[in-house]
Parts: sequence; C-alpha cells; structure tokens
Amino acid sequence: MKQVRLLQSRALRRTSLAIAMAVVCASASAALPQFTLDPAGANPALLGSIFAADNIFISDYSHVVINGNTGAFTDTGYLAVQGFQLASAAITAPGLNSTYGLYFQFSGTGTQTLGNPFTSSSSGTFSTLNYTLYGYNGPAATFGFDGSNNPTTTAAGAFALATGSLVFGTVNTQPTGTGFTPGAFAQLNFNPVPSEAGFFSAPGSFYTTAFAAFTNTPNQVRIVSPTEFVISQGGGVINFATPVPEPQTYALLLGGLLAVGFVKLRRS
Repeated sequence: MKQVRLLQSRALRRTSLAIAMAVVCASASAALPQFTLDPAGANPALLGSIFAADNIFISDYSHVVINGNTGAFTDTGYLAVQGFQLASAAITAPGLNSTYGLYFQFSGTGTQTLGNPFTSSSSGTFSTLNYTLYGYNGPAATFGFDGSNNPTTTAAGAFALATGSLVFGTVNTQPTGTGFTPGAFAQLNFNPVPSEAGFFSAPGSFYTTAFAAFTNTPNQVRIVSPTEFVISQGGGVINFATPVPEPQTYALLLGGLLAVGFVKLRRS
C-alpha cells in the first residue's frame, strides 16, 4: 500500500512539475514541427485548399466513467477540429467547417487515484488509447450526447484519414472551489491511412508521433454521478513530431506547454 501511494504521489508531482515548467517556458518561441495538409489530395477529395500549420486546435466531447472501488476509468468521445496555428498565430484553413470537416473519434481506458474531485486532486495514467482521424464533406457537423450520455455526431459520409494508439498518457483533476478541472496529456502513434498519403502533403514521410494536451474549465464539465461526467466543448491541441527518448517526460512537459498556450490563446 505504501508503495502504491508513493507511486501515485510521484505521478502527481510529475504532472504538477510539467505544468509548472510549462508556465516558465510558455513565453519561449520554440517552434513546433510544421506540416502541410491538402484536403484536395484526400481519397475521396475533401472540398478545401492546401495549407501549412504546426498546431491543431480541437474541441473535446467526451464521456468519462470511473469505477469507485478500483479507480479504473473509461473515456470515449470525439475531438472536433476547430482550427490551426502556425508560428503561434491562428491561420485560415480554406473550407474548414464550411465545405469540409475533420474530427477524431477515440476510446481509452486507465486507472486514477480515488477521491472527491471537488475537494482533492487526482492523477492517473492511460492503459489504452485508440483513435481514428476522419474527414467528411459538407458544413460543420455538430457534436453532443444522447440520453445515455454517449457522445454523438451528425457528420455524414466520413472516411478514415489516419489511426493511432497510446505510447504514454496521463490524466488529472484539480478542484477549483466551485467544481473541478479535468485534464489529459498523451503521446500517441500516428499512422496515415496508405490511400490518404495525398492529404498528408508534407513532410513526404509524415510524422509518426502525435502529442495531445487537453484542459477544461468547470463550466465545460457536467456531473452525471459521483463517478461519471461528460466534457462538452473542452479545449485541446495536437501537434506532431518524430519519436524521442523518454516519452513520459517529453509528453508531460510538452502537454503542459500546449495546455498553457491554449488557455492563453482562448483568453486573448
């Protein structure tokens, strides 16, 4: 039991340290790896024009269920692509969410510390996390939840552009006094569908690793029960890189940096 508590304490300290380091580094001008996407190169073609970016802004719609006895959790949902960024500035992706759209569908499992999220911090890790990036033609789809709190979307005619799975990831919650803020950070494999090479225009040998960071405010969290909640329109970012050593350390640090940067962008 002492060993379990020690490991949990270290995990929480690593998460807190990463976020604290990100605050220090957030003003730095470190460049993210650039990529070029060509909607017209997709198969079938998406109704948009080519653009370059280095960061993806997403909106999180997810359903989290926690086992109150073991701390095991499931997390399922959609990540709607809202826009892109290049060199710290928002850019226009012609046609995005007007003539075509992009979204990720994901499903994950893991284990976290037990406790009341309104009064105490929690931390945990993903055991599995799988996703598919989809594209579709038409106006922006809507995302929400059915009567059983399962995430839903109105996207029609969607087709897979890429898939991926977990390398390393963490989850955490922080009480705010009036609610709590859930967050997550992950390093993931990124595998473009072979027939969709035209969509991933550059680099020619596209990145094989993706980093994702999510941070949410209490008003984006709806409590269903003491062990179940949904996130609606939560904030997050995704970018790419080549594999690096020590994925746990790198994912936590980069995840914290991206989360802080995303919050600063929304405030501005």
